[in-house]
Amino acid sequence: MGDLNGLDLGTFGIYTFDFEHQPAPLMRDSIQELERLGWRALWFPEVGGREALTQAGYLLACTERIHIVNGIAQIWARGARAAHGGARLLADAYPDRHVLGLGFGGEQRPGVKPLAAMRAYLDEMDAIEAASPAPRAPTRRVLAAYGPKMLELARERTAGAHTYHVTVAHTRQAREVLGTDAFLGVEHPVLFETDPGKARAIAREHLHTYLTTPYNIAKFRRLGYSEEEITGGGSDRIVDDLVFWGDPDTIAERLRGHVEAGADHVAVQVIGVEPGRSAMPHWRTLGDALLPRTGA
Repeated sequence: MGDLNGLDLGTFGIYTFDFEHQPAPLMRDSIQELERLGWRALWFPEVGGREALTQAGYLLACTERIHIVNGIAQIWARGARAAHGGARLLADAYPDRHVLGLGFGGEQRPGVKPLAAMRAYLDEMDAIEAASPAPRAPTRRVLAAYGPKMLELARERTAGAHTYHVTVAHTRQAREVLGTDAFLGVEHPVLFETDPGKARAIAREHLHTYLTTPYNIAKFRRLGYSEEEITGGGSDRIVDDLVFWGDPDTIAERLRGHVEAGADHVAVQVIGVEPGRSAMPHWRTLGDALLPRTGA
């Protein structure tokens, strides 16, 4: 598990928004400790602050082994030529350590269909004839994908797919669409809280945006959740399916459900951390629960 066109990302990795809010020295210290702990991959999004490829380059420069994955770089944040050139340079400077995750993301574009926009973006990237030297290692890319058609595009045009805030049932469906060869990386949020009332309250706060935006609602409806389960903050069932909470052993067991359903790699996002604070204590706990003892 964890293989992406020859890259061993490990079965589990870290997904975090934290670095968006941290000064560069704290980012450096955090990524270096994650590497020392034995984590093989870190995923981070592009949410309107730091630029995705610059941030990837900084994290790669601070480390020696850990893989850095854009999850995702928004296609509206840079043209296809810039994305192609940036990924090509990172592949040359840090061979076999960077993965370019691409996604529609960001601002809404009325009248623009995500599938058509992504296909056109990939077409433009693939048609570029670069003047720069060929990188020492191949560039690797995956697509943010949920529905069958985007998953098919990921299978046909990239190394595979990256999913975000999905259920184990979706992972099983995604694997069926992708087939046996394409990579499937799954993000999933977790919360270290054993009290059901407290856990679900924190989880509902985290899920609010996802349970109130049209494309996410459509995703959850396709997964079989009723309108009543999605509205009003979400039913206990959908909250428990989308955020794994409890003690470390319980969380680890539920995360392994994605692997059993066909995920090659699960990127774990810790929620419930106060803004400006580091999730590092929880990442250490996750390392104890999920990483091979020889890698810690």
